[in-house]
Amino acid sequence: MNRRHCATAAITLVCALALLTAPVQAMAAPIPEPGPTSTAPAAASKSLEEVRQEIDTLYRMAGAATDAYNLAEEQAEKQSGEIVRLTKSIADGQAKIAELKDRAGAQAREQYRNGGLPPGAQLVLSGDPNLFMDGVNQARQGQQATKGMLTELEQAQEDLETYTKDASLNWEKIEANRVKQAKARKSIDGQIEAAEKLESQLAKEERARLLELEQDAAYTAQTAWLSSGALKDINREASAAGKQAVAFATGQIGKPYVWGAEGPGSYDCSGLTSQAWAAAKRPIPRTSQEQWRQLPRIPVQDMRPGDLIIYHGDASHVGMYVGDGQIVHAPRPGRTVTLAGAGSMQILGVVRPDK
Repeated sequence: MNRRHCATAAITLVCALALLTAPVQAMAAPIPEPGPTSTAPAAASKSLEEVRQEIDTLYRMAGAATDAYNLAEEQAEKQSGEIVRLTKSIADGQAKIAELKDRAGAQAREQYRNGGLPPGAQLVLSGDPNLFMDGVNQARQGQQATKGMLTELEQAQEDLETYTKDASLNWEKIEANRVKQAKARKSIDGQIEAAEKLESQLAKEERARLLELEQDAAYTAQTAWLSSGALKDINREASAAGKQAVAFATGQIGKPYVWGAEGPGSYDCSGLTSQAWAAAKRPIPRTSQEQWRQLPRIPVQDMRPGDLIIYHGDASHVGMYVGDGQIVHAPRPGRTVTLAGAGSMQILGVVRPDK
């Protein structure tokens, strides 16, 4: 009865899966706490360059939280799929146990119809030697079948307990991840709100100048990267799949950045790269951190179009190399998918989805 109650509870538990909206995985990167938007320093008390750096930091922190949110969502889908699979296994296991019990019941009823005597006793009392020998063989087969059925029943019950336990564990993970997802979303909203508040305190002319400073900083970093000779040996041709990925990514230029978005109307940085490679029939992890962790790494000098450049020490940003020292990427909230210098941000490394 305990096993039956356990299995029934698991079925009920799994059916509640439909109530979930967007769970989060347990391996998400550390999530920065949202900045206190109500106490953000007034832009007027800082130089424009200081404001630019602070805004950049806030958006980078939002990007890291977005990566954690996206990874959580990806893992949650896997957990949900596993629960669905386990639900079917539980139902199949219950059906198998019911069938085996029916077979056992049929044997018991047959024995009852024979007066309750075991097969051996029935044969001894038959008085017919030929019937006795034939019956011995049948009895042996019946005993083996009964033993096999009991073993099968025991195994089915053990499997059912395992499936039930696994379903319960997956459910617990999903519930824990819901809390983490809420924290990630709060962090993202907080960082973006703080950055937008800083920018809103600027006059129109200052906002225009802020954009110029942002572009100047990117240009300076790109120039330094090119001056280092990094591009000297980067002249490899894209693979066939890489060309497809590049064509998809560049085709999204001009579409807005939206955190958590995977197209078709908007993207975040890893949403763009993962969808580009999906279009090339090469599925890759959803987030920049998992792309960095799971995909084969290659030296920068061996880079070719279609490869992904991972940025910043926490792997919180990604762009696709398209050749001639440029990437296509979705920069941050308030910006659109665009071309940029591959060295315009701090490069962590390069990965190749089709290696």
